[in-house]
This record gives sequence, structure tokens and C-alpha cells, in this order.
Amino acid sequence: MIKVFEPKLNFKDKISVLKTMQKNFISGTSPTVQEFENELASRFDRKYCVSLSNGSVALDVALQLYDFKKDDEVIVPSFTIISCLSAILRTNATPIFCDVDINSWNMTVENIKKVITNNTKAIILVHLYGLVGEVNEIVEYCNENNIIIIEDAAESHGQVAGGKRCGSIGDVSTFSFYANKHITTGEGGAVLTDNKQQFLKLRQMVNLDFESSNRFIHNNLYWNYRLGGLQAALGLSQIKSLEKTITRKIEQGNYYDQLFADLSNYLQLPLREYRGVKNHYWVYGIMLKKPELKGELTEYLLNNDIETRPFFYPLHLQPALPQIYKDLTFKPIVSEKLYESGLYIPIGNHLTQKNQRYISNKIHNFFN
Repeated sequence: MIKVFEPKLNFKDKISVLKTMQKNFISGTSPTVQEFENELASRFDRKYCVSLSNGSVALDVALQLYDFKKDDEVIVPSFTIISCLSAILRTNATPIFCDVDINSWNMTVENIKKVITNNTKAIILVHLYGLVGEVNEIVEYCNENNIIIIEDAAESHGQVAGGKRCGSIGDVSTFSFYANKHITTGEGGAVLTDNKQQFLKLRQMVNLDFESSNRFIHNNLYWNYRLGGLQAALGLSQIKSLEKTITRKIEQGNYYDQLFADLSNYLQLPLREYRGVKNHYWVYGIMLKKPELKGELTEYLLNNDIETRPFFYPLHLQPALPQIYKDLTFKPIVSEKLYESGLYIPIGNHLTQKNQRYISNKIHNFFN
């Protein structure tokens, strides 16, 4: 089976973890974790970084930094991972679903303007699938309207938008280091900020509100979201391979483009770049021009040992979403269309050009 993604750890990754084990730096309070956080802050042009157990809780604590009231609204793209929705619902705020662009798969200023109200307090700016959208315009618009930007850079490690590194664009920014990310710690995440008070609060939030002077006296009911030392050691090694990983995935994306060039009547391929910024191909997503064939193609590829994944199911349609939030003024139609017609195919360090040609041949056979 050719997996959609399969982590491929190199010798240096394993040595980094072994060295940390030899030093007994395995806990979430070890020097290795601090080193990893410092490296992340430096790499992504931030003053402060706090690592966490995964990207979902990174979003959770990022939103918990702000004291949202009952009627406050947080704009979120409907086309994204459910973690963004969960994080909003665990505050007092109301999620407001914004549609995305059919080509870049990201929010636009025009779509944001359709859903903004006097109650809008924040926006979760997600960079989807390795592409970036109208980042400069969105940041400018949010600044003009005093809207907090919570940046979700989980799918854009190493990406640059508007001359700034993804992860340095929001008032606060989050990362995921899950096994399918460009930088992986197996499971893991981080929150980055330039605000010292936020940083100090984050430190308490992820560590049960422990105080060194009064260790078992707690003023807040916080969580243990710490990242372990072994995971941090892996992350330190992974950071060094980031550019190489991105280069390889761009090469794979471009090769897929060549292989599928004659299927323009059947497939819409991902953009190679948007506004001069190259696609980093966190995933290689294809859209079927006949969406009704998506299920059949998925089954056909699976029967030929090729794994696929569907695009994100729109947040505004999620069964878990309370009914009170489903009465929408502007329905995210593009988000629905993307889910109905889109899927992504294998890409990553585990994949060879021979694998890519095999996948291409099977997709050609399906349509021919």
C-alpha cells in the first residue's frame, strides 16, 4: 500500500533522540525542550515559544489567552480541520464561518467582509495545504478593524507570505508537529508570540499552573499539555531538514503536474504558486471536474494499493456543531464544493518517482 503520507526518519533524527535518552532528558521540563522552543522562536522570527503535546491544544490555549465574552465572534474558514472549531467552542465566543477561494483554498478579504460584524473580535488565519492566501490584505484589514489574528501555521512550516515567515504573522501563532507535517515530533505543537505576558501565561497554562515557590498551590485550573524531551529531540533534528523536505515536496508536486497535464478535462490540479509564493505541497490535492466520480476513484485507487484522503469536511456542516450555530447568513458554498470534489494522493519523503508514475498510470486508467 502506498500511503498518503508516511514519516521517514533519518539517521540524524535517531541519533538526536538517543543522545537525549543517554542524558535522561526525557521529561517536559528537560533542557532539550527549552532548546527546541528557542530554535522554533528563532527559525520563525518570534521572541517566545511554548511547545505543547499537539497542535489541537495549541489552538485551544492560543484562544484561551483572550477573554472572549458570550457575544464575541471569531471568524474561521469553514474549510479547515475541526480543531479550529473545537477551540472556539471551548471559549465563550461564537464561530463565524467564512468561505474560501476555489483556487487558493484560503480565505479572502472579500469573503471576510461578508461575515464581519460589530461583534467580530478575532479571526483564525489558516494557511491551507501548503498554500498561502491574501495574507497582506487580511492582516491590513484586521489591523484597521482591531481584529485579533490567531494564525494556524500547522500546514505551512517554512512557508513565507507577504515577506514574513508563516508562524510570525498573527498576534499569536500555532503549529502542529504531527507525523505528517514538514517538521514532526510524532505528536506535538507550539504557540509562538512576541508578547511577554502572553508567554508567561502560556507557561502556566500548559504546566498545571505550577509555581516554583508554591509548587502545589494553584490559582488556576490549567492543564498538563507539556511536550516530552524525546519529542523535542526529534524536533530539533527535523528542523535542520526542513528546507530539504520542502524542496523534495515541491519537486514531487511539479512532477505530478507533468504526469497529469493531459487530464485537464477530468482534474483541477493544485496551484503551483499563488501571488508569487510557491506551493509547498503539504498535500497534493486534486479536484474532480465530475464530483460524482470521487467515491468510485477512491475505491479504485484503494483496490490498487493507493491510499487517498478526502478534503476537509466543512465546519458548518459538522454533525458535532450545535444547531444554534448552523443558521448561516452566508453559506460557504466553495467549502462544500471542495469537499465534494477533492481528495489528496500520496506525497512525501517516502515516495519515489516510480511510485508517482504508478499512481499516475492508475488514475489515467480510471479515466480512460
